[in-house]
Amino acid sequence: MTTLVPLLSTLLDSLELGLIYAIMALGVFISFRTLNMPDLTVDGSFTLGAAISAVMVFNHGRPFSGLALAFLSGCIAGVCTALLVTKMKIQPLLSGILMMLALYSINIKVMGGKPNIPLLNKTVMFSFLEGASPGKYARYLFLLLILVIVIIVLFLFLKTKLGFALRATGDNDKMVRALGVNTDNMIIIGLALSNGLVAFSGAIIAQYQSFADVSMGIGMVVIGLASVIIGEVLFGTRTLLRRLSAVSLGSVTYRLIVAVSLWLGMPPTDLKLVSAVIVAIALSMTAAKDKFASLITRRANTVGKEGE
Repeated sequence: MTTLVPLLSTLLDSLELGLIYAIMALGVFISFRTLNMPDLTVDGSFTLGAAISAVMVFNHGRPFSGLALAFLSGCIAGVCTALLVTKMKIQPLLSGILMMLALYSINIKVMGGKPNIPLLNKTVMFSFLEGASPGKYARYLFLLLILVIVIIVLFLFLKTKLGFALRATGDNDKMVRALGVNTDNMIIIGLALSNGLVAFSGAIIAQYQSFADVSMGIGMVVIGLASVIIGEVLFGTRTLLRRLSAVSLGSVTYRLIVAVSLWLGMPPTDLKLVSAVIVAIALSMTAAKDKFASLITRRANTVGKEGE
């Protein structure tokens, strides 16, 4: 029984992190799935959101203004990447790498030349929950509420004409151009929204962990991809709302897998390696499912022919 107590505590902490990282995963979903465009800006925009949020809390004591500014800054970073793709005709992968490198220096400047900013004993977005009626579960409910609002707003946006055009651009940009839609604008809007959500998630993480670090965004694109793919494989993709929910559940599932791995004794230094393995397995699961379905169909056809 005593060995289960630390595990339960670890899983509960991972649930909180999963709810926060789910917002980042939704941002990756927009670029990776909706626009069909790998965007490495994520690693930089996540830290950008965390840096701005930390500065607003540390210097001005305004945690919620920090969240809004972080989202806006992430959108600007996404627009810069999109301009490299659409106007300068640089490949999306290279554009993301260039922006990620630029953001590293920008993030240090935002943090006043410091590699990290501690937020201990500062008023953060969770401070008002102290003494709330649900007790220790207040933060879970608060984070869940934020995630649900993000999913609903994103769902409603993607159901608009603009949202349909954005989704169609990722599916078939030539057809969309033939219909008179400016695909460059769609890419700009999509990457802006994607990186805005990523930065928003980084802003919450900074206040949740009570610090911001210039290297905290490294590997975020891998975590985002893992969440998207795990969610799609385990929870399905039949409808848009189901896909958005699946991505969020995939983020929680990923964090739980990592938590159990750490609890079983995996060194924290191996976390990135485990993340890469999880992504590789998740990516291969779709192909494995198709192969299995094909094998079942082939066997059924063979049995049918033998029965004739």
